[in-house]
Amino acid sequence: MAASKSIESPSVLETPVAPPPGAPPAIRVSDLHKSFRIPTHKVDSLKERMVRPLSSRDFRVLEALRGISFEVRQGEFFGIVGRNGSGKSTLLKLLASIYRADSGKIEMAGRLAPFIELGVGFNAELTARENIVLNGVMMGLTPQETRNRLEAVVEFAELEEFVDLKLKNYSSGMLVRLAFSLMREVDADILLIDEVLAVGDASFQQKCADAFHAMKSAGKTIVLVTHDVVAVEAYCHRAMLIRDGEIAHIGEPGEVGRQYLRLNFEHSGNPTPTGSIGEGDEIRVVGARLVDEGGAEVGSVEHGSPIRLRLELEAVRDLPGVDVFFSVNDADGASVSKFGVTVGDLERRELRAGQSVQIEAELDNPLAPGRYHFNCGINLAFTGDVVLFVPNVVGFVVFGSSNDYGMVQIPVDIRATVDEAER
Repeated sequence: MAASKSIESPSVLETPVAPPPGAPPAIRVSDLHKSFRIPTHKVDSLKERMVRPLSSRDFRVLEALRGISFEVRQGEFFGIVGRNGSGKSTLLKLLASIYRADSGKIEMAGRLAPFIELGVGFNAELTARENIVLNGVMMGLTPQETRNRLEAVVEFAELEEFVDLKLKNYSSGMLVRLAFSLMREVDADILLIDEVLAVGDASFQQKCADAFHAMKSAGKTIVLVTHDVVAVEAYCHRAMLIRDGEIAHIGEPGEVGRQYLRLNFEHSGNPTPTGSIGEGDEIRVVGARLVDEGGAEVGSVEHGSPIRLRLELEAVRDLPGVDVFFSVNDADGASVSKFGVTVGDLERRELRAGQSVQIEAELDNPLAPGRYHFNCGINLAFTGDVVLFVPNVVGFVVFGSSNDYGMVQIPVDIRATVDEAER
């Protein structure tokens, strides 16, 4: 393969059009299976091995991948997301031929360059200059090609003053900057990249973002494994969510990101246990929870989806009715919103002892991603006397793929009118 020029970050980034559906596949994976044998007992000493000679043969089987099948088209930026232990890193190592599959088929059309962990292969006793040449050759460049690109690698990494310093004297940040910069110079058709976006300080991260956009514009086929759904939406043409070794969803990056966030937060929050959770002399709160559209209890809500609160009260003695107030508070205790309702037979001004009251509230959800909770206060109707206050009656998490909402996202209709300039 002829040597290609290094990728330069354009001054103005344009979002490239996704590869056409008819583009030939660069990667085709068919019914891929991979499992590992995990020992159930670890033998640490010779004595233990002699006493229990067969213990090392005891193991359990972990199915990391269970029949994965998908295609990545040439020129496509393809994202893979999933929770820890879902199988995404195993898949990447199978694509890179680090692991051997139990069954299934992997087909690659083009020259492959895996970047499973930045900096692997560096020799700490050699200088940056020597490591660049050595690793460039390992990645398929000739020694002369690597030397020709050395200046570009060092300049991008901002390490001109340290190029002849041994890597053992480099900080961890300098090492990953050097590794990322070297990765840009690889003449490969397919790049496999695992979690390398958070490299260096803020200014260098922007350079990395520009470099990724440039790779995308240059038509490189890139498979990116990451937990960062914002990066998936920013860079990828398509994405795939893996759950428990299987494909849970594949398609548009935004939807895959939302599915991944729902998966992450489906057990978050702190739903209140069953039973009395706030008790006073006049009234008690028996239960409080958030529910989804079907009525099932949840601990998290996606930004923009309604927040459905359910609260159950029980009168301890006869009351002249009560006013129930709620406040939505963020993690620091700041009140975001307040609302309330009056409970009881107001004509007779009566709420009888033992009567149960169910309160249902549905709120719009402009809240920024983060942790929140409801406080609940109950006053006697007509007099305003406080009979019960329950802080953090139920907690929940709002999740979303963007962090630029502020505290809330307020709907707004905004327009600008420009008068014609007088001639």
